[in-house]
Amino acid sequence: MRYALLLHNPEPAPGEIPAEGLAEMERLFAEYADALVHAGVLVAGEVLQFSDATTTVTRRTGTTQVQDGPFAETKEALAGVFIIEVPDGDAAIAWAEKCPGATYGSVEVRPVATSIVDGAWTASGPAA
Repeated sequence: MRYALLLHNPEPAPGEIPAEGLAEMERLFAEYADALVHAGVLVAGEVLQFSDATTTVTRRTGTTQVQDGPFAETKEALAGVFIIEVPDGDAAIAWAEKCPGATYGSVEVRPVATSIVDGAWTASGPAA
């Protein structure tokens, strides 16, 4: 079953994290990604730019509205996502526990309902 590990954390101000701290976190995430790959569970991983690079599009009012920045103001922002394929939720939680982002933010574990890969739709989860 596929799960999305959604990484949320406060966005640091420029210069707030020393270069050594950034280098250490990059090393830890590289090790984590390598572990996911070697375990054969990594489907995809994406690190997102900060939320000030976001553009939000909605048609809730019937017309298209484009807004710079995220739609909602929050203390934590979506920072990245790993898509993993594991046997069950317990296995997904075990991988979330190992994620370096859990030490300074949170890792939301969410089952994937449907995947679209190379144009093909695949249902995931218990009903699949």
